[in-house]
Amino acid sequence: MARTKSAIKAIRVSGKKRIRGKAVRTATKTFVAKARESIEGKQVDAAKEAVTTAISQLDRAARKGLLHPNNVARRKSRLVKRLNPLVTAAPAPAATPKATKATRAAKATKGAKATKTTKAKK
Repeated sequence: MARTKSAIKAIRVSGKKRIRGKAVRTATKTFVAKARESIEGKQVDAAKEAVTTAISQLDRAARKGLLHPNNVARRKSRLVKRLNPLVTAAPAPAATPKATKATRAAKATKGAKATKTTKAKK
């Protein structure tokens, strides 16, 4: 058992940190699990959103020093690796037509200011 004031305080502080850290770690695990479930359920939009929130939560845990940055990087990599085949298999949204040279030139001249002519010096 701790006897000195500093040791007693250290125990108190570490207990508070442990409780806060446990909450963040638990939330991180929950978000990662939800992301995996939505990926396995083949729900593309939900999976993208879930992976984004899971990555954010993992980064937060790393910032707070609860998880090692390499551990977080590995977990994020594995999540995205699972998500990529699902995203590439999904039909792409309709592409917008590209601007032709003529339309780009018209836009450029339309927005350009008229050049000032210089007056002849007397």
